[in-house]
Amino acid sequence: MVVAGCVVVLVAPLVVALVVLRQPTWFPVLDLAMTELRVRDVGTAQTPLIGLPGRIGRTLADQGSHPGPLSFYALAPTYRLLGRSAWALQAGTVALHAVAVTVALLIARRRGGTVLVVAMAAVLALLMRGYGLETLTEPWNPYMPLLWWFAFLLAVWSVVLGDVRLLPVAVFAASFCAQTHVPYLAMTAGLGGLAVAAVAVWWQRRPDRRRELVAWTGIALAVGVVLWAPPVIDQLTEDRGNLTKLAEHFTDPPEEPVGVGKGVELALLHLDVANLASGQDGTTGSLVTATAEPEGSVVPGLVLLVVWVGAVLVALRLRSRSDAEPILALHLVVATGLAMGVISMSRIFGDLWYYLMLWAWGVTALLVVAVVWTAALAVGTFGRDESRIRNSSRPNVRHLAAGVLVVSSGLFAVDATDAEAPAPRLSATLGAVTGPTAKALEDGVGPASGRDGRYVVTWEDALHIGSQAYGLVSELERRGFTVGMTRGLIVPNTKYRTIDPEDATAEVHFATGPYIETWRALPDAIEVAYVEPRTAAEIRRFEELRDEAVARLEADGLDDVVPLVDANLFGASIQRRVPSSTRELLAEMLDLGLPTAVFVAPAGTTPS
Repeated sequence: MVVAGCVVVLVAPLVVALVVLRQPTWFPVLDLAMTELRVRDVGTAQTPLIGLPGRIGRTLADQGSHPGPLSFYALAPTYRLLGRSAWALQAGTVALHAVAVTVALLIARRRGGTVLVVAMAAVLALLMRGYGLETLTEPWNPYMPLLWWFAFLLAVWSVVLGDVRLLPVAVFAASFCAQTHVPYLAMTAGLGGLAVAAVAVWWQRRPDRRRELVAWTGIALAVGVVLWAPPVIDQLTEDRGNLTKLAEHFTDPPEEPVGVGKGVELALLHLDVANLASGQDGTTGSLVTATAEPEGSVVPGLVLLVVWVGAVLVALRLRSRSDAEPILALHLVVATGLAMGVISMSRIFGDLWYYLMLWAWGVTALLVVAVVWTAALAVGTFGRDESRIRNSSRPNVRHLAAGVLVVSSGLFAVDATDAEAPAPRLSATLGAVTGPTAKALEDGVGPASGRDGRYVVTWEDALHIGSQAYGLVSELERRGFTVGMTRGLIVPNTKYRTIDPEDATAEVHFATGPYIETWRALPDAIEVAYVEPRTAAEIRRFEELRDEAVARLEADGLDDVVPLVDANLFGASIQRRVPSSTRELLAEMLDLGLPTAVFVAPAGTTPS
């Protein structure tokens, strides 16, 4: 009942957020639209075998995907049960987090009873509030593993302590994390290696348990084989499987990694507990600010690291006590997590996107648990009346942790009343053009022939590299139309949604900004939808920002970037050569948006 109560308190803010997010209707774009397409395919002849496309490969034609489809499979039941809407996708995400929280607290109960359950729930409350509501309700692949990663750490800790029944749990959690977002692959492999080593130690230490060890190791292996069968099938059936693309990309990266020194610095920045408590704000709108290098001082992280080392030394001094064994094992898991974290961060190449390192906060949270637990043991050991201190501290710890849990989740629930769907302005604009476009196709405007036709969606986007065009494919498919994109976009749009122009009934073209006038000049193109998302004041602000940004780029000798301001604003905004102050101007322009229109034209109007 304590576990159930803590789960309810922890998940309640996410449920409040779901209620708020029910309206207005959310229209997913880019990665989130791609995710819904794949969740929609689960259980059909097009069931996905690999994960979401990623920044993997040197060209779009060579693009790879994250390792596996497990997150799509996990989202599918809730998605179908709640009506296959975009909101149902958000509800499925919350359900996955709720299961991860439940698993983590059940593991805590096995390790330390009620006191540890409440203490771990308090840590989870702080961790979840630090991640933010948008992060934990958004079905984006870097976000979905966050709480499963924490559960995985606890499962590995249990295996180190000899609780091999949690090996299958560790395998599932590791597989979910690693398949969903590739940065977890090395992390879970390293900590999984610790679990394997622990099983080997227990095999030598306890011959009487070998039958049990063999049984649960066999079950864990079976779970792993089943979960990793889809990406293996893809590897064996495709001319160039996704696992090959991943191996080639990471063994021969397109850029030099940031190196060990930078890896250590990034790890220390993620040991700043105050930064976690202040909230990570997972939503960054256009994601432009996500490319900025993490800022802050390494001093708070260095201080916490020194405190943790001191706690490890204290725990080693207490190792003769039977109740010190769990804390020693927890310190070992934390140490492995920190070491693997430095290795992982040092291997990052390209922009230091914030979401590549979000998992580090889970290790930090567990480190804090280890320090506090060690301090509690030390007080009991070095106090004058050891039994009195130890016995009286249990209810005090429980009450303090319960207070932290309730207060943190309560504040989180208050925050939830202001929850917003991802990229609300992009969603609203996509929603405004989707209805008229669907009606035009249904009515047979131009070459369209209703739901019997096949429609190829093309785009020329001055803002967000076609983000809303992928959403348009998903929304038209939701309404019963057969739609797809050209063969050049086969990886992001799936091969089952590839339509060659010569096989299409008509072309549906998504255009923004200056590209609209280009299409209006085409005699066979019929404009079926148009929206200007900006107010008059916002239009003036956009022009002011553009003029200032262009002037700054020219002053900095970045004349080659200037054309991108009008043709590919997102591309301009993530150029590392562009000063951060100028990138902020471009980011604000992206948030304001541009006029958006959709045209129906004969297939092949857009040059291939």
